[in-house]
Amino acid sequence: MNADSHAVAINATWRDLPAAQQPEYPDAEALRDAVDELSSYPPLVFAGECDQLRSRMGAVARGEAFLLQGGDCAESFDGVSAEHIRAKLKTLLQMGAVLTYAASVPVVKVGRIAGQYSKPRSKPTETRDGVTLPTYRGDSVNGFAFTEEARVPDPQRLKRMYNASASTLNLVRAFTTGGYADLRQVHAWNQDFVKSSPSGQRYEQLAREIDNALNFMRACGTDPEEFKTVEFYSSHEALLLDYETALTREDSRTGSLYDVSSHMIWIGERTRQLDGAHIEFASKVRNPIGIKLGPTTTAEEALQYIERLDPDREPGRLTFIVRMGADKIRDHLPELVEKVTASGATVAWVTDPMHGNTFEAASGHKTRRFDDVLDEVKGFFEVHKSLGTHPGGIHVELTGDDVTECVGGGDEIFVDDLHQRYETACDPRLNRSQSLDLAFLVAEMYRDQ
Repeated sequence: MNADSHAVAINATWRDLPAAQQPEYPDAEALRDAVDELSSYPPLVFAGECDQLRSRMGAVARGEAFLLQGGDCAESFDGVSAEHIRAKLKTLLQMGAVLTYAASVPVVKVGRIAGQYSKPRSKPTETRDGVTLPTYRGDSVNGFAFTEEARVPDPQRLKRMYNASASTLNLVRAFTTGGYADLRQVHAWNQDFVKSSPSGQRYEQLAREIDNALNFMRACGTDPEEFKTVEFYSSHEALLLDYETALTREDSRTGSLYDVSSHMIWIGERTRQLDGAHIEFASKVRNPIGIKLGPTTTAEEALQYIERLDPDREPGRLTFIVRMGADKIRDHLPELVEKVTASGATVAWVTDPMHGNTFEAASGHKTRRFDDVLDEVKGFFEVHKSLGTHPGGIHVELTGDDVTECVGGGDEIFVDDLHQRYETACDPRLNRSQSLDLAFLVAEMYRDQ
């Protein structure tokens, strides 16, 4: 079956349903041409890799592993450099080492990477100095510059998203299998990290302990291959359905459909309507699926998502990524977890402590308090501990760069510092130091379970 024909086969089901947050392209024919061309491109990931991640997520859902999912709020086309990608990967590898060693738990590593170029927005337009233009919806749709020309949705950008994702994945694969991710590199990942940084020093101490453990194993005559490479998967929000559909392929082994734009895809808080196009699309592909659940989610809705997306009750198929806000998680999460657990479904529960805790500083910068992020994670762990269920992981927006976007943390960033390196294209991200602080604190909470 060629790519075009399964594009048609799968298109039919969601195209008749309301699809939220889709760009309004001025030229329908140009969009069709771009999508047709994308349908002929090679897959970015393979069905077998998606199956492998589904089985790893099964371990998370059963309480045998922990998910670390992180990366940019919105990737940008000009951020596809070896340096940017290595910095992001390094931060995730360091967090993974902290969690694996300090919490004694296998960690499944998934990047918000190689496809996170689209963002849902609360308003379709933006007004500055009396001029109203369409909002910036991510590099996959339009340009960041506040000009009429830049803000017109351009379907050619879908092909640029594919190419940027391919370049990113190529680098990620090279780093994770070519020696860079070798556990014996735990110190090297820290060399450029400010020695005065409290989290950097704490990490260095942990790296020494890992070194001692590895030396002990080597002295005993064992040096497992598993330490030399790392399994690393890609994920993004499946927002632009034209793009996701164009990259949906039939698996030659099974005849099942897979979205080969990414190993795991998730549906956001703004597009999770049960009768909407995004849920319909996700129900047709075999990838591991995540759904963001905000504070308004009812237990009934959660159960309906399971019916629609995980009818076979397969551990690893469905992940609930809860983003309630630090002030709401302890009130809203218990009922969801209780009722889903009582239904017999085995889903992975993951906390996204970023999206419910955003506010605007006096300077006009969108920011988050590190303490609020931490408090939401604490609430998440408290709820699971009280119910005897498994806190399955964290989903965070982070960067490997020393940005100043979230306030607080060990190397304290103040509201007045935000302007220094505020580089995000959308939401504020944790910098490297804050990300490591978070990993140590999560490891402690996990051990306390």
